[in-house]
Amino acid sequence: MLLLFSSVASAAVITNISDSAEQVRPLLPGLIAPDVTLKDTQGQPVALKKLLANKPTVLVVYRGGWCPYCSKQLKNIQNIEQQIAEMGLQIIAVSPDSPAKLAQSTISSPTYQLLSDDQLALAQAMGLAFFLDDKTAKVYRNKLGVNFVGLDGEQKVALPVPAVFVLDTQGMVHFQYANPNYRVRLSEPLLLAAAKQVMNH
Repeated sequence: MLLLFSSVASAAVITNISDSAEQVRPLLPGLIAPDVTLKDTQGQPVALKKLLANKPTVLVVYRGGWCPYCSKQLKNIQNIEQQIAEMGLQIIAVSPDSPAKLAQSTISSPTYQLLSDDQLALAQAMGLAFFLDDKTAKVYRNKLGVNFVGLDGEQKVALPVPAVFVLDTQGMVHFQYANPNYRVRLSEPLLLAAAKQVMNH
């Protein structure tokens, strides 16, 4: 099977996309994050494993810049970026947005990077990807301009459930938060507490 993005020329292989947000199975603490290739804002390939090896990481997976809840989350995390950096961690935020869309972001920092998962490789490997139902997908397409995908001649939308992971330099998950309700996000105090606990191990 091929997952063809209408807005990009390449195709992504479907390996793990659930039928609903409630059915996803996020990577659990104790497991190792996948070695996938993402893209930076210039469209250049970035190996996640290499990035994670640099320092412990707060990995944020979000739906896209079009999502107001995601934009608010990214901004709130930016507010605590300095505290996270002082603990010795970096922040990597990943979405299905294209590199061109990411380049329009106002977030630009050596400790806070935005990367593109437009092939849904990370979302699938982290157990977060799911298909929207047709009714919701139609609303999203008409009002929000979400990237649509073609699957066996049908139009579908695949998105990640928003999630936050804290990983060590080996890529091991020490903390995980994922909620099928995209309106509910991890609070900044809880994220700081999780990061502190990981760094104190």
